[in-house]
Amino acid sequence: MKSLLDYFGLPALGLLILLLVAGCKNEDKTAEEVAKIPIELSISRFDREFANANPEDLPELKSKYPYLFPAQFPDSIWEAKLTDTIQKELSEEVHKTFGNFEPEAEDLESLFRHVKYYFPEIDPPAVVTVTSDVRHDQRVILTDTLLLLGLDNYLGPDHHFYRGIQKYLAAGLDKRYLTSDVASTIAKKVVNYPKNRSFLSRMIFYGKELYIKDRLLPNASDGQKMGYSEEEITWAQNNEEQIWRYFVERELLYSTDTKLDRRFLDPAPFSKFQLELDSESPGWLGRYMGWQIVRAFMDKTDVNLHQMLALPADEIFKRSNYKPRK
Repeated sequence: MKSLLDYFGLPALGLLILLLVAGCKNEDKTAEEVAKIPIELSISRFDREFANANPEDLPELKSKYPYLFPAQFPDSIWEAKLTDTIQKELSEEVHKTFGNFEPEAEDLESLFRHVKYYFPEIDPPAVVTVTSDVRHDQRVILTDTLLLLGLDNYLGPDHHFYRGIQKYLAAGLDKRYLTSDVASTIAKKVVNYPKNRSFLSRMIFYGKELYIKDRLLPNASDGQKMGYSEEEITWAQNNEEQIWRYFVERELLYSTDTKLDRRFLDPAPFSKFQLELDSESPGWLGRYMGWQIVRAFMDKTDVNLHQMLALPADEIFKRSNYKPRK
């Protein structure tokens, strides 16, 4: 079996080691600077307060959380909800899954420290946990000052509440993806959708979002960032060269065919290569490939995060000299 010495020789190996050491030092320095950032993250457990409330508690709850009690609904609606058996079960299942919410609170605090480090203009919002009657397409709602988290959308993919939801969508309804979903929502606020209509531009748009998550979630796995299971991220990594060859040989990169979004960018049970392997593949692999291009670009240049976000896809692609892993 050949060693690194056989491939690189002593001088090249020494340079490789120096580069790795320098990279680790930079990461350590960033971690130290992030840890010093003062942050007070307010987390309110409305879901628990409502679950433990009586009708006489409603005026206080409405005063504390006016945005959760639309004026057009009379108090009788909320009083009925307090005793509704499905609502009670939702609250119980959330409590079983999240308990005191401390691990998630620590993850969110770390996330917003990193947000403040890379995007100092963004202030941490007030976090409010709710039950949302399993509105999984609105499980994270972020405004300038408020972050609503529908915890009943993170009970695990096999939970009986999700029986009517397509399997590939239910797979993401797990608490391991909660902080990553919040990071995605933040990323969408700082990445502009491309005016260029090419498939490559849209791939790199999603690649930018995922690269932001590299910075905001340094301890998360690639699978968590993508919303993939470990098997799905392994499949993407093992087949990266074949995916890239498919895109290049069929001249898809500069195509403006909007059907490519449905095939490779939009949420779906699998990516649509129109080959026998389709059913084995995870969905939205175009996003994964855009991510690898952005990573290659950032590894090869001294461009900072904000500069990269402002660059067009063509420039990022050309300067990335992207080569897929084999």
